[in-house]
Amino acid sequence: MNSFQPNWASKPGNTILAILRERKISTETFVQQMGQPVECVHQLIYGSKPITVETANQLSKVLGASEQFWLNREKIYREALSSIDKINEDKWLKDIPFKEMVNLGWIRDTDNKLETCLKFFNIENVDQWHKQYRLRVRETVSFRASPTFKSKLIPITCWLRQGEKIAESISCKPWNPTALKGAIESLRKLTKEKKPKTYIPKLKSICAECGVAVAIVRTPKTTSTYGAIKFLSKDKALLVLSFRYRSDDQFWFTFFHEVGHLLLHESKGILVDGLTNDDGASAANSTVQEQEDEANEFAGETLIPSRFHDRLKNLTGNTRKIITFANEVGVSPGIVVGQMQHFGYISKAYLNNFKKRYDWDDIPFESVM
Repeated sequence: MNSFQPNWASKPGNTILAILRERKISTETFVQQMGQPVECVHQLIYGSKPITVETANQLSKVLGASEQFWLNREKIYREALSSIDKINEDKWLKDIPFKEMVNLGWIRDTDNKLETCLKFFNIENVDQWHKQYRLRVRETVSFRASPTFKSKLIPITCWLRQGEKIAESISCKPWNPTALKGAIESLRKLTKEKKPKTYIPKLKSICAECGVAVAIVRTPKTTSTYGAIKFLSKDKALLVLSFRYRSDDQFWFTFFHEVGHLLLHESKGILVDGLTNDDGASAANSTVQEQEDEANEFAGETLIPSRFHDRLKNLTGNTRKIITFANEVGVSPGIVVGQMQHFGYISKAYLNNFKKRYDWDDIPFESVM
């Protein structure tokens, strides 16, 4: 008695394999009996090649059951896939910060949200998003996933994608880490500029000469990221900044932290900084933490070299000393205070009046559609 009962929602190839096992027919023999190339038969079994009328006829001859059985098997499977795709699409769209993206000027407000979001990511379906963004970010981002990270990951990838879109319009010379190292002092001098609309264009120009496209992108409210790097190709790196804290010390530390990642960890894929427990993320392992420590050390050493730390520690709250020290070191007083707070020399609530604070309108955020 034939004990085979097909699971109609599974791949037709599963039915084929079940029959082959039951009848003790090898895959090689089946390929010969089908009279098709090995690759085509494998695609048929794994579901990437649909069952046509011709294939159904041959399956009927080789394995039995009617031609219509095999056509129905294919039809029901594809319908099940469509149903699953619809569920996945709805779940995906639910976590897309669509209204915010419209307000930020990333996309247009349309009735067909799915089509708009797929176009934004330059993909044909949600499965492509999983392969191109979700898997890559989860595998290479500097943080471990937790239950809440799953939903927060989508707005993070929206932010990254907007950075990619901006980078596409930025003309850069080929990636040159030596040139970037040589440009550090020129970039550091910009820390004394007061207005982002003055220093951001200069920063972007210097970085473009080194093969780095800098994108200033505001984050959706559901994310707390403040910086990320990604190599778009072997010749072009992307550095995205969010200005999350809207202060000069935080911005410049973040910028040089990301530059540190580019120079120290350039082959590590996508690195996103600033995820907190609110994003459901925490440091993944000792290697990740080591990279973060290295990038932090690079940023700190760039802004205020360690040879100045004894003096930094003893500045306390003397206004004149802080300003004099900042001028001597070549950075803004706000950065000096930020580093004093970072090392625990003073409270994080102390001397914040030295920091330059920015309104959202002060920051030259970019948006492309």
